[in-house]
Amino acid sequence: MNNKKSKIKLRIEKIVVSIVLVLGGLLVSIPFIWMITSSFKPESEILQVPPTLFPQNPTLENYINLFSNMNFGLYLRNTVIIVLLSFLGLLFNAMAGYAFAKYDFKGKNKLFILILATMMIPAQVTMIPVYLILNELGLTNTMTGIILPGLAAAFGIFLFRQFMATIPDDLIEAARLDGANEFYIFFKLIVPVCKPIFAVQGILTFIGSWNSFLWPLIIANDERLYTLSVGLSLLKGQYANNFALQMAGAAFMVVPIIIIFAFFQKYIVEGFTMSGMK
Repeated sequence: MNNKKSKIKLRIEKIVVSIVLVLGGLLVSIPFIWMITSSFKPESEILQVPPTLFPQNPTLENYINLFSNMNFGLYLRNTVIIVLLSFLGLLFNAMAGYAFAKYDFKGKNKLFILILATMMIPAQVTMIPVYLILNELGLTNTMTGIILPGLAAAFGIFLFRQFMATIPDDLIEAARLDGANEFYIFFKLIVPVCKPIFAVQGILTFIGSWNSFLWPLIIANDERLYTLSVGLSLLKGQYANNFALQMAGAAFMVVPIIIIFAFFQKYIVEGFTMSGMK
């Protein structure tokens, strides 16, 4: 009898918790829903009183203006290039993490501690030295200058190192005894095993590159190199009173990230857990 009451109580608690979570999720989603629906409203309707949640006269005019009058097509191309080339940094971070996890070389621990120490330095502090270095190399106001500093990241190296340290050394030694070279071991053995952490880093890389704002704004003075985030900032300045157009620009920036995170959030949790980060 007591067991039955406990099951009923547990079921009621689960229902209550589920209802609270659903209501909380809807409450948090209201600003995003408002932003997306407002992006399809004419300029006159977005300031209408009382306000409407869904557009009465839906239109794509705001999105058309983004690409015809605000060069969002160019900003989108630049952002996509930065995102795709930033994924090359995943390979570099994975190689570095593998070296720290499975190779023994002089000064390995000290070097790894030095890399971790850079995580405590705010990115804004290193921007001036990095800018001066790139300026000496003639890479300012170039796409290379925008992408190059982000190809290696201490946090990414740390995650890969933590994950790869859990791979048994016997597995690697067995492959070496079978005659496999180091590149074959890395690409055919290590990389497939590390799919969860690659997924995590891929998502974080996509979000960071898609939202890149400050560094492209500093390193580039040519509008042809601006990203979507910089374009959205220009939009707020040039069309400060056109809220419908601003909603369209914000929705264009946010929706892809929401979609990516919604589909791959389980990999983020799995990757962090398997990397030893609770």
